[in-house]
Amino acid sequence: MLKILIPTLMLTPMTCLTPLKWLWPTTLLHSLLISLASLIWLKNSTDTGWSFLTPIMATDALSAPLLSLTCWLLPLMILASQNHMSSEPGGRQRAFIVLLALLQTFLILAFSATEMILFYVMFEATLIPTLLLITRWGSQAERLNAGTYFLFYTLASSLPLLIALIFLQHSSGTLSLLTLQYLKPLSLELSNHAHKLLWASCLVAFLVKMPLYGVHLWLPKAHVEAPIAGSMILAAVLLKLGGYGMMRVLTILEPLTKELNYPFIILALWGVLMTSSICLRQTDLKSLIAYSSVSHMALVASAILIQTPWGATGALVLMIAHGLTSSALFCLANTNYERTHSRTMILARGLQITLPLMTTWWFIASLANLALPPLPNLMGELMIITSLFNWSWWTLAMTGTGTLITAGYSLYMFLTTQRGPTPPHMMALDPSHTREHLLMTLHLLPLILLILKPELMWGWAA
Repeated sequence: MLKILIPTLMLTPMTCLTPLKWLWPTTLLHSLLISLASLIWLKNSTDTGWSFLTPIMATDALSAPLLSLTCWLLPLMILASQNHMSSEPGGRQRAFIVLLALLQTFLILAFSATEMILFYVMFEATLIPTLLLITRWGSQAERLNAGTYFLFYTLASSLPLLIALIFLQHSSGTLSLLTLQYLKPLSLELSNHAHKLLWASCLVAFLVKMPLYGVHLWLPKAHVEAPIAGSMILAAVLLKLGGYGMMRVLTILEPLTKELNYPFIILALWGVLMTSSICLRQTDLKSLIAYSSVSHMALVASAILIQTPWGATGALVLMIAHGLTSSALFCLANTNYERTHSRTMILARGLQITLPLMTTWWFIASLANLALPPLPNLMGELMIITSLFNWSWWTLAMTGTGTLITAGYSLYMFLTTQRGPTPPHMMALDPSHTREHLLMTLHLLPLILLILKPELMWGWAA
């Protein structure tokens, strides 16, 4: 664990001491080496499930894919931010990279924590760098409003979780994830209102972070106002913290889950329909991708709540696949924005004529978003839909319609931005750079390679 954590911590002094002209290449190389070293976490050779065990940190089949995804994203964020940060003063460029390194440190500690309190502290700590990224480097005047939404939604939902964790510590004597899974369930009763409150307070923080439909209003605002690095880390990793936390906590909240999960599953499945429909009438490109994230995460939430092995595996597979896909889509939206200075889809259309190679990336990313076989996105969605269908066959109506609408808005996004007549103001654009093609390759190549070895992200089912 420390072989990855210490180099990540050393990124901060390195960023402060490197001469400005070498700042971006050196931090990029350093973070790329960290991300390659982190792939060793995917090799789990123990029978108990836990490996790389230290007193406070460990990985298992659930956290290893998410940890590798976290480390993989840092060099990609540095690559994506290089162009629009180059005009800023040196001090601000350094501060930006330090914030990204801090965010990665907190995320590694959150996903590898063996103590629930450490997980909670790091879960909250990720809020600070993200908030600074949105409010300082966001592109529009609305960014302070978006930061306020993000802060208050997250804080208001996670305070009950802290109280619930203190109660759990008091009642069971431990908050270690190594022992919590072997404890007998809390035997929560449906007739006891305090037990219902305890159940809700354990889960609401994670459901807001995912976010569940109904408490999702902070997400499109945060995505639209954040700089490209903020959007990438939000979509790819921070939303997954919610799903990871739910999987960890649900093991001890029996037997109340099967009684109380109905409203949340209904909200999630309704959210798949509603947010997908909202995507069909979006004019703002980043907003469309943000709402599509809500719709995919709603599937993940419902799969985790029904608590079947297939559901948990499908949720983890979709979390990893969606992390790479949505991050790639935000990068593509950013390459458009850097050339046209507009996120309005109708103003930046017909790009296939001017940037033909970029259209190929758009095509692959759009197909991944609508879950084309044999990509992992389809594997995750099929496992989730199958497990939901086994739980109640009524869910097929909502999930089936949701996948149809998903295909609709993914094709709508591709056709609006790439096809049609090119407007006159779009003729003199910068050509696409090697940096951007490398960025897209590093997003979509892992996604395609995961088709060959999907057991890396099957989680506990493997």
